[in-house]
Amino acid sequence: MHIHILGVNGFIGHALARRILEETEWTLSGIDLTSDRLTPLLGHPRFEFRQGDIHRERPWIDQQIARSDIVFPLVAIAQPRRYVLEPIRVFELVFEENLRIVRMCLHHDTRVIFPSTSEVYGMCADETFNEETSPMVFGPTSKERWIYASAKQMLDRIIWAYRTEGLRFTIFRPFNWIGPNQDDTRNDEPGSSRVVTQFLGHLLRREPVPLVEGGQQSRSFTYISDGIDALMRIAENPDGAADNRIFNIGNPDNVCTIAELADHMGRIVSGYPGYEDLMTGLALQPVSAGVFYGPGYQDVSRRRPDIAALTAALGWRPRVGIQEALECTIGHYMKDRALARTEYTAGP
Repeated sequence: MHIHILGVNGFIGHALARRILEETEWTLSGIDLTSDRLTPLLGHPRFEFRQGDIHRERPWIDQQIARSDIVFPLVAIAQPRRYVLEPIRVFELVFEENLRIVRMCLHHDTRVIFPSTSEVYGMCADETFNEETSPMVFGPTSKERWIYASAKQMLDRIIWAYRTEGLRFTIFRPFNWIGPNQDDTRNDEPGSSRVVTQFLGHLLRREPVPLVEGGQQSRSFTYISDGIDALMRIAENPDGAADNRIFNIGNPDNVCTIAELADHMGRIVSGYPGYEDLMTGLALQPVSAGVFYGPGYQDVSRRRPDIAALTAALGWRPRVGIQEALECTIGHYMKDRALARTEYTAGP
């Protein structure tokens, strides 16, 4: 097979690319604005990388889609603060550009594996979110926070409708995937990173950890290797089991509140040299969503997936518990931090 990944340098994209090149004989092409996460893969004989903007590279993208068996359109803006501050930019990239990609796939009869989001469930009151039965409940139009979820939900519906014209697809909804190379922990702008890397940055700088609305909202955290396992099974698609399906990909056992997450992470970081006393001075600082993200933000109280559909169709279940997931994620950043310090102090 030939696979094409848009957003191949992203958190999911680079992990998927690495797995494909390490474990299959598939060929791969991809595009992204940068290539820092892809450094170990550049030059691989089965990988063609193009550095560029998808807005300006449409002819090349069309050629890649025409030659591909599967397309993963992973380009997105995944920082809630940007939903509030740049709603039009979010809409243009997340909805308009992805709709073009979906239509190219339809035109070339290329299968698309499309990343939806757990955010499409919004403020759903269900204890676990089911792909077939859970309602999608969004806040008022004045809350720009919902433009990302709305754009993704509309794309889900368009893709589903295009099945009547022959589009071959699978839609997947990731639930709070975490792991190495997710975000830059050095970025200290509020809301600039996803929660684990945001918290880790505060912990490493010994700053108070901000808890939006007190941190009592819960999330289900999924380690990246489990997520990539699921995507590989979807791509392999034995007996067409993933055709025209929507799947949650998450770990329903890895549930904790955001406040509990901060405590878990603090205890792990305190096991590293130089941070042994971290927990004695750890400050958890409640902050309103409006102050942290902006007045257009609205939070949700829970986000836990029902994964029965994916388990039944492809036999997938997550394997990495939350403690191991956090230890591996934090360990990656601590190793990078130690390496950077060594390189800086070594000198000529």
